[in-house]
Amino acid sequence: MHQKVVISARQFCILVMLNTIGTTILIVPSGLAAEAKQDAWIPAILAICIGLLVIGLHNALGNLFPEMTFVEYCKKILGKWAGSILSIGLIYFSFIGASTLVWVMGNFLVSQIMPETPTDVIYIFFVVVVVYGLRLGLEPIARCAEIFLPWVILFFLLLVVLPIPEVDSKNLQPMFDTEPIPIIKGTLSFICVATMPLIVFQMIVPYGKRSKQTNRAFYIGNITGSFILLAITLLTILVLGAELTARNIFPSFVLAKKVTITGFLERIEVIMALLWFITIYFKTTSYCYACLKGLSQLLSLKEYRILTLPFGMSLIAFSMIVYPDVVYAGEWDTKTWIPYSLTYGLVIPLLLYIVALVRRKKLVR
Repeated sequence: MHQKVVISARQFCILVMLNTIGTTILIVPSGLAAEAKQDAWIPAILAICIGLLVIGLHNALGNLFPEMTFVEYCKKILGKWAGSILSIGLIYFSFIGASTLVWVMGNFLVSQIMPETPTDVIYIFFVVVVVYGLRLGLEPIARCAEIFLPWVILFFLLLVVLPIPEVDSKNLQPMFDTEPIPIIKGTLSFICVATMPLIVFQMIVPYGKRSKQTNRAFYIGNITGSFILLAITLLTILVLGAELTARNIFPSFVLAKKVTITGFLERIEVIMALLWFITIYFKTTSYCYACLKGLSQLLSLKEYRILTLPFGMSLIAFSMIVYPDVVYAGEWDTKTWIPYSLTYGLVIPLLLYIVALVRRKKLVR
């Protein structure tokens, strides 16, 4: 039996929403504009629709084993050895995801805000805060997410409302002019960053008492976060234009830089940075929690906290080498992360669900 930890459906919804936004709010407009140009909003809408089907699959699989985590029901469905191998894959997926987020945090701060600060220092400070949250546990993390939610909403509204005078509808023309292949690529790019990684919540859901309420919260959290990403993508295209959006690594940060109300409000890019810091923290923490919880269950440990210190040091070290440079990061995100994310976010859950249904009578015994 695992330690009883309870988070409400509301808290679960907030965590899903913050994870959906994550790093995506800074980088996804660029990828979508590079593929679909002025029609970047189309793959975003398609990805939201497909995302609902993916969340439905995750809920359906979880409902078959309402008291089990991904690691536990993998062993139940596939047997001890095959289930353990698949679980190791999810643990590694979570660790890689966390490492890339730490790297992106360091790269953003050094390139945009603090150019003279060594990235290693940023990695260390950020991981220390993440590990501190992990040692406190899932309940304090969920409560902290509740506290920060109003700030996320406020920062988002400011980011959407203030650039409105800069909007130019001509930037969306000509509409529906993009070929199907770029639309499909853009859709995959969006969904593999925003929705597929939510498979890590299969390590979190049972502690929120998997039920109709948590299933509904899963949908609402993902839809809310996805629509925020859609709004930011549409706004960057309307203000910056497709070419400038595609050319910048962090177009939403550039968007915030363009907004100034002389004598009253300037440098609102800080708002963008704060919004992003909050969401990336909770996404990194969720990845790390899934990794540590899965590892502790594989090793039959009663408590995952004993692993937090060596895990934190490993995360810092790996974050320093996960991407050699920005060019490699871009290549990896498009050529490796998309199939990797699809495998663990869609293919494996679907296979597990099919096998579980076929072996349902035996599994119930």
